[in-house]
Amino acid sequence: MIKKPTVCERELCVFAFQTLGVMNEAADEIATGAQVVDLLVSMCRSALESPRKVVIFEPYPSVVDPNDPQTLAFNPRKKDYDRVMRALDSLTSIREMTQAPYLEIKKQMDRHDPLAHPLLQWVISSNRSHIVKLPVTRQLKFMHTPHQFLLLSSPPAKESNFRAAKNLFGSTFAFHGSHIENWHSILRNGLVVASNTRLQLHGAIYGNGIYLSPMSSISFGYSGMNKKQQKVTSKDEMAASSKTSVHLQSQKKGEQPQFLQSRNLKCIALCEVITSPDLHKHGDIWVVPNTDHVCTRFFFVYEDGQVGDTSINTQDPGIHREILRVIGNQTATG
Repeated sequence: MIKKPTVCERELCVFAFQTLGVMNEAADEIATGAQVVDLLVSMCRSALESPRKVVIFEPYPSVVDPNDPQTLAFNPRKKDYDRVMRALDSLTSIREMTQAPYLEIKKQMDRHDPLAHPLLQWVISSNRSHIVKLPVTRQLKFMHTPHQFLLLSSPPAKESNFRAAKNLFGSTFAFHGSHIENWHSILRNGLVVASNTRLQLHGAIYGNGIYLSPMSSISFGYSGMNKKQQKVTSKDEMAASSKTSVHLQSQKKGEQPQFLQSRNLKCIALCEVITSPDLHKHGDIWVVPNTDHVCTRFFFVYEDGQVGDTSINTQDPGIHREILRVIGNQTATG
């Protein structure tokens, strides 16, 4: 089979499951779902299509030439973005991949482009985060998208530092919004302070640090979702949209959508943040200069046509209780 998006024996996976103790009952779903692969490919494509690709398409693939094991077909020292895009374009869709024996699929991919399959393997195996599709029972009810993931992107050393700081200062939750083109790098390099670096896209009016907000509407702005997409739909509209979505995406009763249907994806992360004196609050905009004090916990994807949940405030007691219910006491404050 194709390499898993995160190999379970990796240090991060072992740490996530044994130390955090979350999502144990979903072990069979870990990072093997087609939707996770679909998401990784979508992020890669968005970064590659961006005018900022020279900055944000990092890391660049390192892929051995299948015809010459002594050379790299994709080499970070000799970047060829057009060639990577051609290989990405020739990938068989993830939908079709589930409908034929794996070796047959690989043959089809090799016929289209001999670098397509090696690139897909790199996209999957280079992901250093731990992503699990949340089953319906563990999804956050206030986020009205079926595309919900547990996202742990901190290496064990950082998570250990986080837990030590949490014992001292406590923690809370806040959103981090970033355009989908940036997540190719974030999943592989972690959340970093982009202020006053080439990675900075928005101003750093409140100083250097990772920018968060308890208000989903503010973070959605950073994700690229505009106000029109953020409008609150009526219950009738939501019901009609839900029926259409279920009809298009699901063939069996009760089955969740397995694939992302749109190329126009918006995403937002829900992070746990240490409530130390280092957390600078400027109204609903929070700035955390210490990267060890922010850890991603959840990741939400909205497709073209889906509206953002703009009225969410993580400091609302009901919202906070719902987060704790889903994530479990191991990773959240009591």
